[in-house]
Amino acid sequence: MLKNTLIVLVIVVLFLPLLPLLVWSFSQGWFFPQFIPEQWTFQHWIQVFSPASRVMEGLVQSLAIALTTTMLSLLVGLPAGRAIGLMEFPGKAALKLFLLTPIIVSPLATLMGMQFVLIRLGLNGTLFAVVLVHLMPTIPYMTLVLASVFANFDMGYEIQARSLGASPLQVLSQVTLPLIAPGVVVGALFAFLISWNEFLLTFFVSAGRVFTLPMVLFTLLQGGNNGLTAAVAITSVVPGLLFLLLASNALQNETTLAGLGNV
Repeated sequence: MLKNTLIVLVIVVLFLPLLPLLVWSFSQGWFFPQFIPEQWTFQHWIQVFSPASRVMEGLVQSLAIALTTTMLSLLVGLPAGRAIGLMEFPGKAALKLFLLTPIIVSPLATLMGMQFVLIRLGLNGTLFAVVLVHLMPTIPYMTLVLASVFANFDMGYEIQARSLGASPLQVLSQVTLPLIAPGVVVGALFAFLISWNEFLLTFFVSAGRVFTLPMVLFTLLQGGNNGLTAAVAITSVVPGLLFLLLASNALQNETTLAGLGNV
């Protein structure tokens, strides 16, 4: 009973700030001291799906960037996390600290150097450049999450599979990945949400040519249309919630969790 009450309380606390946005998105003017709006409308949601608002364009680009960033973070973080988690080598502690640098240091400090390089390479204002700068905060999270998983990983399973004639690819796909699946899910969740909600890095390297959903929302905030801004804000929350639900379902799956052990 207490557990269910706490879950309900957490849900209420998390979603209560979204309630005014939901009301705003369907209201035709909502001003103090009105408790509820006097006029209701679907116009704001019609505008969200209108090509003129560019909201759908921003959503598609944000989704493409976030998914690409997540996949690239996994490709880099998987071998890096394995090396840090399983191997002992000089400078390992320093490397862990170095991985935290993009998180600790102000993004503006590193962004200036990256933007200089991107301009010289002619990549500034491209989707590729946006993905590259999004990798700055996502790769450390992915690497450190997987490193913690590999730190408790039993290599005996891989050795046994190889002794039975499994190829390296079979060992990776049928043994290693299923065993570290929870870490992959958690790392992917972090990477996706960070990239999906990133505004500052995108703003500086996009040169106005890559229009993500956070940039659409920032533009609308300057216009004073509270109803449309609220509708776009709710739209921006939905993909993250869906990804979170998928990750939660995967973590609750007994087959997926079989390899987590005592991580």
